[in-house]
Amino acid sequence: MLARFAGRCGTCGGDIRVGEEIESAGGSRSRTWVHAACAGAPALIDLPEGAEQPELIAAAPAAAVAGKARGKRPRPPAMAAPEGAVEVYTDGACSGTPGPGGWAWAIDRDRFASGSAPSTTNQRMEIMAALEAVRSLDGPLVVVSDSAYVVNCFRDGWWRNWLARGWVTSTKSPVANRDLWEPLVDLVDERGDVVFHWVKGHSGHPMNDFVDELAVAAKVAQS
Repeated sequence: MLARFAGRCGTCGGDIRVGEEIESAGGSRSRTWVHAACAGAPALIDLPEGAEQPELIAAAPAAAVAGKARGKRPRPPAMAAPEGAVEVYTDGACSGTPGPGGWAWAIDRDRFASGSAPSTTNQRMEIMAALEAVRSLDGPLVVVSDSAYVVNCFRDGWWRNWLARGWVTSTKSPVANRDLWEPLVDLVDERGDVVFHWVKGHSGHPMNDFVDELAVAAKVAQS
């Protein structure tokens, strides 16, 4: 199903954005919502106290938003950057679900690219931005994204489970956005010199803000 409201993934702790593919997880007393790609993965962060995020998902059971926050497990360490790696920042933007969207990558304010799609989702544009960066740039790369969906796929090795299960999730659902994930996974696996780091979006980071501006501009041009 698609998220109707913004919230936080009960597995990876990353942002759930409106229109992203989500699945429910946990038992009747601890049910929460996670990115579709996070389904079946071990929880790294639990659902915040309901009083702090009552808007998480419109259909969230009352028990999931009424309890106290539980303990957090430590996140896996950041992926080690290859020697001599260049940082490339990526971002996606979308209006509506589906709706016009844009993607962008940038090494700096002189080396960047962007593009758009007429009917897409924010998740797809986040993946597309990473895919276009890896396709376009040679040599060791650190792909810096504010999408936990993209970063955790590689940091936590979700893609290995997808391949082992024939591109289905642990709940036997087809992996969402496989047409973009598959070429990205193939490239990253083949190259062996690409890692992914997360940056908090809209936090004043100049390059994250720059690729956000590029993606939004591409989206607007498509509208």
